[in-house]
Amino acid sequence: MKCLAIFGLIVAIFAAIVGYGYLVFTDLTRPLPKPDYKDDTYWGRGDGKNYVPDTKIYDFHLDVPQAEIDDLRQQLNRTLKLADPLDGIAFEYGFNTNALQQFVDYWRDKYLTKWRQREEYFNSMKQYTTEIQGLKIHFIHERVEEEVAAKKHVVPLLLLHGWPGSVREFYDFIPMLRKDTNISDYSFEVVAPSLVGFGWSEAAPRPGFNAAEMATVMRNLMLRLGHKKFLVQGGDWGSIIGSNLATLYPDNVLGYHSNMCVLHTPLAILKAIYTHYYPEKVLVSRMFYDHHVGIWDKFKELVEESGYFHIQATKPDTIGAALDSSPVGLAGYILEKFQTCTGPALRQDFGAMVTVYGLEAVLDNVMVYYLNSAATTAGRFYAENTAKAYRDLQLDRVQTPVPMGCARFRNDLPPASEWQLRDKFINIKHNMYFQHGGHFAAMEMPSMLYSDFTTFVKKIGLHDE
Repeated sequence: MKCLAIFGLIVAIFAAIVGYGYLVFTDLTRPLPKPDYKDDTYWGRGDGKNYVPDTKIYDFHLDVPQAEIDDLRQQLNRTLKLADPLDGIAFEYGFNTNALQQFVDYWRDKYLTKWRQREEYFNSMKQYTTEIQGLKIHFIHERVEEEVAAKKHVVPLLLLHGWPGSVREFYDFIPMLRKDTNISDYSFEVVAPSLVGFGWSEAAPRPGFNAAEMATVMRNLMLRLGHKKFLVQGGDWGSIIGSNLATLYPDNVLGYHSNMCVLHTPLAILKAIYTHYYPEKVLVSRMFYDHHVGIWDKFKELVEESGYFHIQATKPDTIGAALDSSPVGLAGYILEKFQTCTGPALRQDFGAMVTVYGLEAVLDNVMVYYLNSAATTAGRFYAENTAKAYRDLQLDRVQTPVPMGCARFRNDLPPASEWQLRDKFINIKHNMYFQHGGHFAAMEMPSMLYSDFTTFVKKIGLHDE
């Protein structure tokens, strides 16, 4: 009887543990309701009590004073105090200082001498500013020409960049979206904003401006421009912001397309581990196993390459002060990310980055950060999105009915599979894998991104919108 009692107690304890574990698992993996979210928070300076919104839209034309360019040239002309790379080391320790010296020489002696041409290139896109929730927002706004609109179905598109990118990423992509092409029945009225605190958009002056707030501002910008319904496309932070926008404001989003498809819920992580061990039970084609298999190696690489994330999520003002006050430091910090994103086979060769993106393109992007002293304000976005207020929203666990499309480029961050994404995006219309390309797809492979995006739009069917 005593043994039977002990056995019964053990069974009871085991059942309690299993039951409790089941309850915890269920609680951590169940979808959450959409939170109520304030869509008009004032983010300008002061308390906003006497705030009168300025709803006007102003032309924006980049015109950097020559004195500012001359000062930059003087800074780049100083003797660089750079340590020599270690023997046999290319970019394993960060951005190679020999390559950085070459870059600075070109920046000073070639690029800045033709700055007015680069400025003209920046101004080749129609750009504006307007005030949203107390903040001055800069945006590209390229409409469809009348003769193209007569033949195509025109749809408004919100195009979102990330860090350390800018609207400069889209200068080859946007013309493809607007032109008269036989590839697609659609043409797109493109709105590509500088994110708040990035580029020429004003930064929030107090804490709390996270990806949900950014999504709200971007949505309100589109409403300001007369678009109650629109498409969203984004990578990097643009992907997170786009996901938040589709989650919080599904009635405004016709479709959401991402070229950085990630999901970090507890259930998604468990599914990623399962896929690593049993890919044949989850993935349709063996061709794409390498996107999902090898999760532990991918995690190791992610840890190695995400030091910047930890710095900016904890002490953004420290690194920001160093970068905003040193154009060479800023260039090294940003270029290291572009170099890494060329893919593992090309990371050892500085010329590879130039071939993949173009030297003028990456320099243009560095200039966006330099001219706006944006290293600090853009870096703070990481801190806001790891803060408790944003984490508590748990928007990755809030489902959205918005049609979703995913493009996975081989050298981007480890993506979520369709099986994972369906926990959040219950209306996935398009899944695609590419065995080439990386994180900055709009800059590196604009034609491929265009083809994938228009394929997604065709699948969701918008002719009746």
